[in-house]
Amino acid sequence: MNSPAHLLEQARDKLDEHGTKAWIATMILGFIFLWPVGLVILFYMIGTNRMGKNCKRGQWHRRGRHSFSTGNTAFDAYRDETIKRLEDEQNAFQNFLGNLRASKDRVEFDQFMREQNAKDVTPEPTTEQPSGYPGNPTQAPA
Repeated sequence: MNSPAHLLEQARDKLDEHGTKAWIATMILGFIFLWPVGLVILFYMIGTNRMGKNCKRGQWHRRGRHSFSTGNTAFDAYRDETIKRLEDEQNAFQNFLGNLRASKDRVEFDQFMREQNAKDVTPEPTTEQPSGYPGNPTQAPA
């Protein structure tokens, strides 16, 4: 006869075969039918990292770049050099984009200032009458 521990191991293996979605579905069903079971499954998933099992990028960032070795020193050195080169290229590209944005902003600002200066130089139409006009009260009749 199967022991409860053996049954739980079989259930765990079956869920692992189907991936994270099966674990989440089981957790939800656990919450629906008996909430403490769902809570236990949730804590088990978090504790054994089954929530992020398929997330390789997250594992890479958590471990860090130099924290593990493949056992092949030549490959490890090549990988570290390649990662460093890619990081340098990324930083150079980010700097390039920043300079590009700054120059574009400078061109737009200069254009705005030219337009503002052009508005200031253009004389506005006046409503004053010329001084030689016969209806001008400041000019006395001769």
